[in-house]
Amino acid sequence: MPIANADVAVITPTRLRPERRPYLMALYESLCRQDASWEWVVSLDGVPLPEVPARLREDPRVRVVDLPRAVGAGAARNFALNEVSAEWCTTADDDDLLPDGSLSVRLAHARAHALGWAAGWSADLHPDGSTVTWRCPTPPGFHAPGEVWGYWRSPEATIPLGPTTLLARTDLIRACGGYAALPQGEDYAYLVGVTGVARGALVPTVVYHYRKHPEQMTAQPGYPLLESRARQFAYRQGEHLAARYEAASGRSRVAS
Repeated sequence: MPIANADVAVITPTRLRPERRPYLMALYESLCRQDASWEWVVSLDGVPLPEVPARLREDPRVRVVDLPRAVGAGAARNFALNEVSAEWCTTADDDDLLPDGSLSVRLAHARAHALGWAAGWSADLHPDGSTVTWRCPTPPGFHAPGEVWGYWRSPEATIPLGPTTLLARTDLIRACGGYAALPQGEDYAYLVGVTGVARGALVPTVVYHYRKHPEQMTAQPGYPLLESRARQFAYRQGEHLAARYEAASGRSRVAS
C-alpha cells in the first residue's frame, strides 16, 4: 500500500550494483535526516526483491516497486510514479545524497507562493567529502512557464537547471507525462516539461549532492554516444512548450 500522509515522495530507480549499495544506504540515511515527512519509492530495474537490504524492506516509509525485468531508468521512474501518494514529488539517483533540509526548503517555498515547482542548486560531492556548488544558468527567483528553457542556449550547452533539484506537484508531473522514453537524459525532458507548463522558483541554496565516482553512469565510455540525441529531444520539447506559452500570453522569451 502507498505510504499515507507524507509531504514529499522521492523516486529512485536502481539496479543495485554491488559497488553502489553503500551509496543507496547513504541516500536512505540522508532521507532519515530530513525534517519533512517523506515516502521513498525505490523502483527495481531488473533486480530481484530479496537483494534489497532488509532495513529498507522493513521501513514503512519505503515502497519497493518490484519490476519483472530491466526496463531502463526512465521507465523505472514512471512505474515508481504510479505508486506515489504524496502531493509533492522529487527524484534522487541511487548514488547521490540529499543535504539536510533539502525537502523542506523547497516545499515551504513552493507552498508559500502557490507554485507548481521549486528547485535549488546542486553540489558535486567528491570522494574526499568536499563539495563544489554548481550554480545553474537559471537565476534564482520566480520563473513563468517556459522561462527556464530560455536559459538553455542550445542542445549542446549546459542544461538550465539540475533535474534532480526539481521538486514539483505530483499531479503536474503526471500531467506532463513523467519521464521521457529515452535510454538516458529522460530527466532533461521531465525538467523542461514541468517548468514549461507551470510557474516555479529557483531557491539559491544547495538541495542536492551529486556524488562523483568512477562507477557513475555519466562516467562510462558509452554514455556520450546517445547524449546529443537525448539533449536534442528535450531541447525541442522545451522549445515548443515555451513557444506555446508565448503565443498564449504575449510574453517574450529570454534573450539568447
